[in-house]
Amino acid sequence: MAATKRVEGTVSCILMRGLYVMVLFMMIGNVRNGDSYQRVNKDCTVVIAFLVRNKAHTLPYFLTLLERLDYPKNRISLWIRSDHNEDRTLEILKIWLSSVKSQYHSVNAELLSSPPERLPEEKGPAHWPSSRFTHIIQLREEALVAARQMWADYIWFLDSDVFITNHEILKLLISKGHTVAAPMLKSDGMYSNFWCGMTEEYYYLRTEDYKPILQRERVGCFHVPMVHSSVLIDLRRASSNGLTFVSSEVPDYKGPHDDIITFALAANKSGVPLYICNDHIYGFVMVPLEQSDSLQLDFMQLTNLKLEVLVENSPLPVSELLAQFVSHPERDTMGFDNIYMINLLRRPERRKRMLNCFKELGIHATILNAVDGLLLNESSLQEWDIHMLPEYTDPYHKRPLTMGEIGCFLSHYNIWRQVVERGYNEVMVLEDDIRFEPFFRQKMAHMMAEIHELHIDWDLVYLGRKRLHESDEPWVPGSRYLVRAGYSYWTLGYLLSQSGARKLLAARPLEKLVPVDEFLPILFDKHPQDTWKGYFPHRDLVALSAAPLLVYPTHYTGEEGYVSDTEDSTLIKPTPPSSTKEDL
Repeated sequence: MAATKRVEGTVSCILMRGLYVMVLFMMIGNVRNGDSYQRVNKDCTVVIAFLVRNKAHTLPYFLTLLERLDYPKNRISLWIRSDHNEDRTLEILKIWLSSVKSQYHSVNAELLSSPPERLPEEKGPAHWPSSRFTHIIQLREEALVAARQMWADYIWFLDSDVFITNHEILKLLISKGHTVAAPMLKSDGMYSNFWCGMTEEYYYLRTEDYKPILQRERVGCFHVPMVHSSVLIDLRRASSNGLTFVSSEVPDYKGPHDDIITFALAANKSGVPLYICNDHIYGFVMVPLEQSDSLQLDFMQLTNLKLEVLVENSPLPVSELLAQFVSHPERDTMGFDNIYMINLLRRPERRKRMLNCFKELGIHATILNAVDGLLLNESSLQEWDIHMLPEYTDPYHKRPLTMGEIGCFLSHYNIWRQVVERGYNEVMVLEDDIRFEPFFRQKMAHMMAEIHELHIDWDLVYLGRKRLHESDEPWVPGSRYLVRAGYSYWTLGYLLSQSGARKLLAARPLEKLVPVDEFLPILFDKHPQDTWKGYFPHRDLVALSAAPLLVYPTHYTGEEGYVSDTEDSTLIKPTPPSSTKEDL
């Protein structure tokens, strides 16, 4: 039976079992008796092994997504270990297991109460002394041995700060036919769950292959030297026998005392290639803490990741059972008089996404219904008394203004008027197609504290933009976060003061209209078109920019999912302005 169990190939899981002969005889008997029969192949058996420590903030999402896997639960066994916790991890696991354990084939869980909350050598929750590696290695090896003894077809090592959003992941990975396959997991920044290079000292090495795989410019399954956090192993294959987390089991082992590096080197010694697969969006992974970091930082990093999820996906779900363990920050305006978010009524999906972002960030925002270019016509322009700047043509497309660009301008213009009319001193303006820089609130707080402490004079501060000139952007004296803005495009997000709003309105922009992202650099005298600037003699807007930027577009031109309501709209016919340059 053991020889049959470990045979190489892609024979269905039922033929890999010792019951093969029995089933065959039963089938033959049924044929002899004239009975019809139908062979049904069962899904492969999978052990899902996960270790949990101080993950009360990620567990509600992790466990909810685990429940939603599109795979028969009676073919899944759970292997769970948790100890040395400083939070409500054990409480969550016990409540969840009491509710779902009967649905699974089996559950092997050891949930050890604390104290002690840490191992003797640990200096903090993110500190990894040798004793902690020893402990983790022992547990991972125990899971691997248990799965082998159960004659499981697969074992899936899954970290509890991984969020599997693709419910078909097990079926998809099994179909790859690899001994070891890992789904590529997204995160914020350049972090993921694989390496494309390893140094001779077994440290991470960034190679030119990493970014194309991470950003899915190349799609498929790729042989890499390291995978971790979500790793599926086909135990039916004889070559998997050499896989281990224990360095003494690896011939001529010279690597560090580390579970994932030991596993990678064991795979290499056994001739087992490790594959990372990015052919689907499988899920997300948290950025690991540094040695001296606190759990509070992990809470903030969870917010960062949930915002990253929202760029292309629905919010991470939480079951009704675990909702009691999830909380969100109280909402406020971050010290501003108001925070505006501009949104077209016909873009409800963007509104919903931004509201979910605000929920995670604890932001109270006022939604301003944008002026829709699709609803504008010549009569509308007359009602607003709008006239185009005579010399204007789009610098890149060589065309006049579009109705969408006019609607965009009027949407911002309406906010400027409200700022003046309501006497607001400082507001934030956001468009609805932005993604937030990690630690957005914290970075905003540092920047605003600096502005107030240094008494920096400003009218407008870009939070997100497209720089068109790389030079001529000096740092604001004494500042670590602000530069003098040069010629820029986009109005993704910006801060506006009372004086700034007054200057924008005083320029009477509707009488010589240009797109709003051309108008702003004209007013702070950084626009390269002197003829356009001639229509606006008072160009004293004090414009700064966050450095680095704090918001970015969700999609760039040409990317899948990119939609432009300013570009994709009707062109207008130029009309003479109500005043000329000479009149100004």
